[in-house]
Amino acid sequence: VKNIAERAAAYSMPGVIVNGNIFSEVAEASFNAVERARAGEGPTLIESKTYRHRGHSKSDRNRYRTKEEIEDWMANRDPITLFETELRDFGFIDDQGIEAIRDAVAKEIADGIEFAKASPAPEIATLENYVYTEQA
Repeated sequence: VKNIAERAAAYSMPGVIVNGNIFSEVAEASFNAVERARAGEGPTLIESKTYRHRGHSKSDRNRYRTKEEIEDWMANRDPITLFETELRDFGFIDDQGIEAIRDAVAKEIADGIEFAKASPAPEIATLENYVYTEQA
């Protein structure tokens, strides 16, 4: 099927399709699904339509898309850029605020990488711990 959300009915749940590049659409669908679940009405399948900027893996040469197509998506439909624009338009943040968030995220990533590099490798005997929920 073209839309995976259409299959949700087979499992007695609603299927919702959202533009995965628009944060507010994803947030609203998620909020509604959580409220529905908390009310005891069961799960919701949310199909978030979006675009993969890169191939499936390092070995994917991405020959099924043109460079222009990828650049167009990244320049005009990137979810982060669209969300930044929306926040700016509603007056929630300015360019300095966005830059501060980007700097904080870059620092958090760098700190995480350094933490991982400085951490000891896991012991072979514990590699399977916390893989399955039974052990959590």
